[in-house]
Amino acid sequence: MQNEYMYQLLKQMKAGDQQAFHAMYDATYQDVYRTVSFLVDHQQDREDVMSEIYMQMWLSLDNYDMNRPFHFWLHGLVIRQVQRFRVKSWRRFRIFERIRAFTREEEESYWDQHTALDGTDQMISQSIRKLTDKQRTVIIFRFFHDYTLEEIATLLDIPLGTVKSRYHAGLQALRKYLWNLPPERMEKINDY
Repeated sequence: MQNEYMYQLLKQMKAGDQQAFHAMYDATYQDVYRTVSFLVDHQQDREDVMSEIYMQMWLSLDNYDMNRPFHFWLHGLVIRQVQRFRVKSWRRFRIFERIRAFTREEEESYWDQHTALDGTDQMISQSIRKLTDKQRTVIIFRFFHDYTLEEIATLLDIPLGTVKSRYHAGLQALRKYLWNLPPERMEKINDY
């Protein structure tokens, strides 16, 4: 039912209906923002990436194949925009490396208050944030979006073996970070 609604909105958006775009934004914002929050560290950067994602959605409507799953296409847009952000961010980092050493920002507590998923406490969220970007991306798409490893490989456009390697390394790191959690909290992680 939800996919049918999304496809209807996409058709209306292709016809230039801005109200359909606003409805699409409202329907997808929370899921997209949660994913971006796990992949991008700072609040202002998240907002920039979110803007780019929805601008790219509007611009790439003609390229969307209605036979493909909508959320898979949407998460592809998310990954591409996060990767573009990281490239831009790395360039800025190199330019302003010395300045940043003197003016380090503290992360906002917004992350823990607004983006943690139900049942995921602060310690698990912080542990996920400690993973490398590549491991975190695979873990987020596997656990929070229930993609198979094969789907993640397709989404990220990387070999399946690379996805498996990042997945297992990420799980191993999470187990190390969370070794002192109560056994009932570890069950979810150990099941995978």
